[in-house]
Amino acid sequence: MKTAFISFFSFFLLILSGCSSDSNDNSTPQQLDETPETIYFPPIGSSTWETKTIAEVGWNEDQLQPLLDYLEEKNTKSFMMLHNGKIVTGTESYMNGHSESASWYWASAGKTLTTAVSGIAQDEGLLDINNKVSDYLGTGWTSASLDKENLITCKNLLSMNSGLDDTLGDDVSPANLQYIADAGDRWAYHNVYVKMQDVIAQASNDTWDNYFALSLKNKIGMSGIWTDLGGLSVYFSNTRSMARFGLLISANGKWEDTQIVSENFLNEATNTSQNINEAYGYLWWLNGKSSYHLPQSQLEFPGELIPNAPQDMYAALGKNDQKIYVVPSKKLVIIRMGESAEGSNFALSTFDNELWGKINAFIN
Repeated sequence: MKTAFISFFSFFLLILSGCSSDSNDNSTPQQLDETPETIYFPPIGSSTWETKTIAEVGWNEDQLQPLLDYLEEKNTKSFMMLHNGKIVTGTESYMNGHSESASWYWASAGKTLTTAVSGIAQDEGLLDINNKVSDYLGTGWTSASLDKENLITCKNLLSMNSGLDDTLGDDVSPANLQYIADAGDRWAYHNVYVKMQDVIAQASNDTWDNYFALSLKNKIGMSGIWTDLGGLSVYFSNTRSMARFGLLISANGKWEDTQIVSENFLNEATNTSQNINEAYGYLWWLNGKSSYHLPQSQLEFPGELIPNAPQDMYAALGKNDQKIYVVPSKKLVIIRMGESAEGSNFALSTFDNELWGKINAFIN
């Protein structure tokens, strides 16, 4: 009797265990089926770019038109939203006389192209951003004393803390690059970053334009040209080329199966690069920090750069509201090109926060 009871009890426990296992298994197939969507890359040399519908991403379709109306009212030329690499239907929009094939200037948003190519050159062993600039350009590239000039590294150029005087205009001839503080001691938005293009040219034994095209532009299918505008190296391209670059960065430097710029370098570039302006990486602006500095000012402003934007958003910001927003948590790349939304500006403007208010109504 005792043996029979034990056998029955064991059988009963086995049934309960099976029921419990079955119950758990009911959710398992669903979890296994929800495989992450792979990031999409538009083919090189083609106008093809896959789309996904607003319904597929679960956004508020009735908020798209108010967003586009606002953009048109704010002097926008083009706008585009990518979700995991695909264009969200209806968001690619050209207005105020612009078109898909027309070029527009990136202004300082194009600084981030120099960042990416600096990373590529370092990955290839051509340079080290921790080395001093004079290792590549020779001494006398500034009017600072030799000991002060030799404090300036390539990383200082990318971080905007060279210590050179930012009040003397955009000319980067030696006479105009004057010492004001030791490198690393002062953050100031300054055109001297463009000397990194000269560093790369010297290190690669090539021209900047050619190395840029071979190492980055051609590999991701961008169009566009660099133009010298009064000493400023400014990139012009169509909107989709800007989106291709934003997509590369959002994919941690990878294009399909090819690593164009190392993920480690981009992690550095899109995090705080120095201890003065928390909201600045290597020529990238960073949201979600406790304070920030702005061009042409030594003031520290409390709070986030763009309060309405996601905290993990980072951005390429150019004069008169040229924008590349990258939001890893939402798999988003957003492009805006055009005239200034309001008054002239060098990077950040009140338009950024207002625009994100409209975007939030659409995507949340």
